[in-house]
Amino acid sequence: MAHQRLDRDFPSQGLRCAAWLYLPEGVAKPPIVVLAHGFSAYRDMIFPHYAERFADAGLAVLLFDYRNLGDSEGEPRDLVDPLRHVEDLQAAVAHARGLDEVDGARLGLFGSSFGGGHVISAAARDPGVRAIISQVPFVGGADSAQTPLRFRARLAWSFFRDKLAARFGGEYCVPAVGGPQEFGLLASPDAHEFFEFLPEGTRWRNRVPARVLPNIMAYSPMDAADRVRCPALMVLAQHDRLVPVSAPTQCAARMTDCELLSLDCEHFDVYRGERLAELSARYAEFFRKHL
Repeated sequence: MAHQRLDRDFPSQGLRCAAWLYLPEGVAKPPIVVLAHGFSAYRDMIFPHYAERFADAGLAVLLFDYRNLGDSEGEPRDLVDPLRHVEDLQAAVAHARGLDEVDGARLGLFGSSFGGGHVISAAARDPGVRAIISQVPFVGGADSAQTPLRFRARLAWSFFRDKLAARFGGEYCVPAVGGPQEFGLLASPDAHEFFEFLPEGTRWRNRVPARVLPNIMAYSPMDAADRVRCPALMVLAQHDRLVPVSAPTQCAARMTDCELLSLDCEHFDVYRGERLAELSARYAEFFRKHL
């Protein structure tokens, strides 16, 4: 099925979030899926693949940049704050429900990695969400994405430097992604694989203002999981070294209606090759069933 992509920006907390609306051709008032991408990612990274596959399956899709990232407004640039991200996702949902081209009452959420936690947080707050998919999610908990001991003092120092810089209108940034044995907020042995998924000509920069470290460390979507009432599909990578599977498994058990799909792969393998194509098709069928 053919589809078209339209610009459909929306406001969040007084700032513009840049958004694309994917519409399947020949489908009147299709259901819509709002996508929530991962840590520090821009909307042109990986997620257009899901958007296109969903649209080809007859679903409308809203894909957007969080505030301070990509083509959206907000300073300082590249700020990654889960609390702001969830606000932006809620604003995207409200925007999607008001679009003339779609049936906003039939709305689902898809998120991956950091965004996989966001869709849980948003669905817990919004009983009108009809279905969610949470892929290799960060959900908080003691076992989730722990920072290597050798980097913790450096992170603490970076936080205080950025807080001081912010008082004078400046910023102090740390790498969003580290390579093997390299400092970064994503610092697992395979975190450097993130760089494989940067599109040609991207404006993405490997930097995050350090001021949000406490919000990231305190963020725990798992605490809201028991308030998610809609059908959910949680996808885990059995050999995930970035987001260990113990916490997401506990999170899935707390949901009212959650199907658990466990894959024999690592975190970034879900975005590659045949597995990416197969999962995209399965996700589209899940949304078609529940929306």
